[in-house]
Amino acid sequence: MPRTSSRVEAEPERALVVAVDLQNPKRALEPELVEYEALIEAAGGRVVGRIVQRLERIDPATLVGSGKAHEIAARAEELGATKIFVFNDLRPRQRTNLEKIVPLPIVDRTMVILDIFAQRARSREGKVQVELAQLRYRQANLIGASTALSRLGGGVGTRGPGETKLEVDRRKIQARVSLLREQLEDVRRSRATRRGGDGALPLVALVGYTNVGKSSLLNRLSHAAGDGAFVADQPFATLDPTLRRVYLGPDRFVRLADTVGFITELPKELVAAFRATLEELSSADVLVHVLDAANPDWPRQRASVEEILRELDLERKPTLLAFNKIDARGPEGAALPAGAFPISARSGAGLEALREAIVQRLDALAPVP
Repeated sequence: MPRTSSRVEAEPERALVVAVDLQNPKRALEPELVEYEALIEAAGGRVVGRIVQRLERIDPATLVGSGKAHEIAARAEELGATKIFVFNDLRPRQRTNLEKIVPLPIVDRTMVILDIFAQRARSREGKVQVELAQLRYRQANLIGASTALSRLGGGVGTRGPGETKLEVDRRKIQARVSLLREQLEDVRRSRATRRGGDGALPLVALVGYTNVGKSSLLNRLSHAAGDGAFVADQPFATLDPTLRRVYLGPDRFVRLADTVGFITELPKELVAAFRATLEELSSADVLVHVLDAANPDWPRQRASVEEILRELDLERKPTLLAFNKIDARGPEGAALPAGAFPISARSGAGLEALREAIVQRLDALAPVP
């Protein structure tokens, strides 16, 4: 009788994607929904279906309405879905009510992004930041959850009011959050010390939407090989900031920083947890906003990054626009903005002009003797 391996490969989650379309003319759902499905695939799921409910406003009880919720349950059973992935933000009450109708785990967009960050985290610092973000999200979603939980008290030796499981969870999470905050505060202080010790060279930071080629650009400009920044055709491949000394021209060097990629409505828990990392942007003399010239959706991605920069009080920071992957750009794309730099991190096209522009911008910031 042939022996069978005891190790069985885990099947990917069969994802049924659910979204509410509020039909906002200023924010089309389709591009973001396609992006969400790509995130699910990147996290290890497999999209087997999609249900979009068009409403004037979100249903406060179930997000989608009771009738649509029952339709989702029937469709999930038909497709053999193992998990429901909801595009819109879910309140605890909506999640609870949906789970009563749809007997499957329900995951929202923030949870998917946090899951990808957890998979991508490589350094100790990155893992701490991701855990802190996950705990903050869980902490926020415990508020308002059902308090009709079994009490731990009762019986011989345990009489008294006791604590609800919800209260225990809150207390444990808060203790862990406090510890992680202390660890990240140490990271922030040591990073500030390192910045102060190398203050002779200007700092230029690469910012941009996830997966636009920032790490590839850093490697190209710094001529990095085996020890270069990690590069992969996947969202959030880079979580840990990478600093390289880069030559721009005769006797002109800068420190060039690669930072975590952004995404539309980046979860606030991630922004808070990655504060120590994002402080590299605050300290930068110049930002290089990298965009994907080959992606027809770059105008929305640009607006999303600029919104996050405003939230970080960085909108006045001197910024250059660099449109990467220009060699893969099709003829149907929108015209590039005036003053933007078309480049290719893969071929090196346009990089000399970008170097010169960085030098000119730094010279303009230099104090007049």
